[in-house]
Amino acid sequence: MGNESKKASVRLVANNKKAYHDYFIEEKFEAGLSLAGTEVKSLRMGKCSIKESYIQIVNGEAVIFGMHISPYEKGNIFNKDPLRPRKLLLHKKEIGKLLGAVTQQGYTIVPLQVYFKGSLAKCEIGIARGKKLYDKRADIAKKDAKRDMERAFKEYNR
Repeated sequence: MGNESKKASVRLVANNKKAYHDYFIEEKFEAGLSLAGTEVKSLRMGKCSIKESYIQIVNGEAVIFGMHISPYEKGNIFNKDPLRPRKLLLHKKEIGKLLGAVTQQGYTIVPLQVYFKGSLAKCEIGIARGKKLYDKRADIAKKDAKRDMERAFKEYNR
């Protein structure tokens, strides 16, 4: 019983808001991260950035490039390169799905967020299709309209 409640706790480390702005997210997957010990400690301190990162399938394995995990202060010689490629832990079926989507024109795989699920470091990834400039403008207009409506509603209910 105690193990179930421990696994359910999710603590967000990094979020990629830019991905939602630049892409339409078609499908999401949860992948484990293969990390070194000092990288895990640095992640627990919240020192991670996935803004400029992307995912590729290399030799049948999903690999994340450009994910920056700052070196752990007390890690000295055990610290790894902050921008090194890191392997994502996925089932073969999921990797096959990702590979099939990427071979289609206009699709890419982007990391959406990094979080701890219990004691395990996880990365939510998504199959994404790029937005055009007019799509981005339409999204911004929708957000502004929603914000204005909420503001007016709040004023009205005072």
